[in-house]
Order: sequence, then structure tokens, then C-alpha cells
Amino acid sequence: MFTVNFINPCAQPQKIARGQLLLQRGSKPVWVSYIESGRVALGVLEDGSMEHQIGVLEGPCWLDASSVVLKLPHLVDALADTPVELRQVRAEEFSKGIADLPAAAQAVLLDVAMAHRRQTEFAVSRLAKDAEARCAEWLLSHAQSGAQGQMAVELQQRKRSIAVQLGIAPETFSRVLRHLREQSLISGSGRVLNLVDPTALRSLAGV
Repeated sequence: MFTVNFINPCAQPQKIARGQLLLQRGSKPVWVSYIESGRVALGVLEDGSMEHQIGVLEGPCWLDASSVVLKLPHLVDALADTPVELRQVRAEEFSKGIADLPAAAQAVLLDVAMAHRRQTEFAVSRLAKDAEARCAEWLLSHAQSGAQGQMAVELQQRKRSIAVQLGIAPETFSRVLRHLREQSLISGSGRVLNLVDPTALRSLAGV
């Protein structure tokens, strides 16, 4: 419904290259983007790369329309993770479209936007926890004891998926695992990671 009512059908699709910044956290929304195709990474950029990732969006979908609904700055950075095709509408035009909705629909939309905002705030707050601490906590929570009492984690998901759960970039996850191996806290480089020093991992995780 919002696609028809809020996007000018005459608006030409824009093609965005992979790696291009689509949203900057802390900035006031000027445009609202409707992602027609492609994948967008959400998180916190550091030195131009998505160092801390909290999730991804796959088109077709709106990109942080909640900030426009609530008239608040963006909470996260958004980076094109693949080539993206999108259409845009000015924030003020989007807000006028919302004002034309029935009062009950506006109330529901406001509640949904606020719930989304709170979830995003919680996800961003998790980034304050060190990446190594989060990885150590994840390893401990997924570890199983072997026949000889040794603790190990079988990676049943792709590392990219695990990294998204932890709110970090896949490259950061790989780097942290390498660092933990160098510290002799874990061993193994395949689908099974052995927890060599669970006590040190618990101390790192703060549990």
C-alpha cells in the first residue's frame, strides 16, 4: 500500500553501486528510500567499512522509514552490500502522505515506528560491548562437552550469519577468531572450534 501511495510512479529508479553509503547515523532524514532490489547492511561504520553490523535488509522494503515517521535522526549507518536499485521520496512528502491516512492507521504506524526505534536502539547499545567479548560469550553459550570433557562448538551456520547475530562484520568475526587462536583460547579452523581455555573465555566475556 505504501509503495503505491508514497512513491511517485514517475520517479526513476536509481542504481546504487555496492559499498555506497545510503544513510548516515545522526543525520536528519531528507529522503526516504524504497529498496526495490538488492541488500543493504545496517550498523556502525568505522574508517569507511561496516565494522559493527546489526543486520541486513533485502529489497523490496523501506529503508528506515521509522525515523521519518518519528521525525528523529537516523540511528545507524546503511551501506549497499550489493548493487541496489531504489526509488526515493522527500521526507516532507512522505510525512504529508502519513497525515492523509485515517487517524487509527496513523496511530498504528506511530506505534510500529516507535517499537522499531527501540529495537534499533537496543541493537546499537550492544555494539558498546567489545567484539571479542561478544564472540567469547557466543562460543561459551554454544559449546558442548565431548566424551573427554573438552568443550567445543560446531559451526552449523555460515560465519557471515553468526557475525550478523553478533552485530559485527564477517571480517571482524574472522579476525577475532584468529586472535583467540593466537592467544591459545581456542583451536581448530574448520567447522569445529575447541575451547582450549574456557575460564579465560569467561573472563573475556565478563560472565
